[in-house]
Amino acid sequence: MDSLESLYSEIILDHYRSPHGAGLREPFDGESHQVNPLCGDEITLRVAVEGGGPEAVVRDVSYAATGCSISQASASMLHDLVAGETVDRAAQKLAGVRDMLTNRAGSDPDEDLLEDAIAVAGVAKFPARVKCAMLPWAAFTDAMTRAGVTVRDDTSERTDQEKP
Repeated sequence: MDSLESLYSEIILDHYRSPHGAGLREPFDGESHQVNPLCGDEITLRVAVEGGGPEAVVRDVSYAATGCSISQASASMLHDLVAGETVDRAAQKLAGVRDMLTNRAGSDPDEDLLEDAIAVAGVAKFPARVKCAMLPWAAFTDAMTRAGVTVRDDTSERTDQEKP
């Protein structure tokens, strides 16, 4: 294992051992429970949102998760990436994580955008583990929808009137 892979493994283990944002909190505006039937990972994730539309702010993300280190570390990283961000910025980060894990972007992931989440980039080599890393993000998207806020991770689907 090279030094970069070693560093990434350490970051994943740090988030797994000391998860950020763990523990379900109130008040919340949307909640989602997701299960990965392939491995048994589970997460219940709550969001607290302030305002509406693309300028709404993700005030808090809290969760209770069980499963592998990748899914739990990904939940911790999600908390760090989106708590306090606008919905538009959270959508950019969601798109960045999804592109990184599915190699949609065809280039190196944006470390400034993804911060510690860059550590799960190696998961893309293992398709069964991609679902583990994406589980918290699926729960986040669903919880936001349940809170009445749509998170679009692909701005190319917007109509001309919706584009910034």
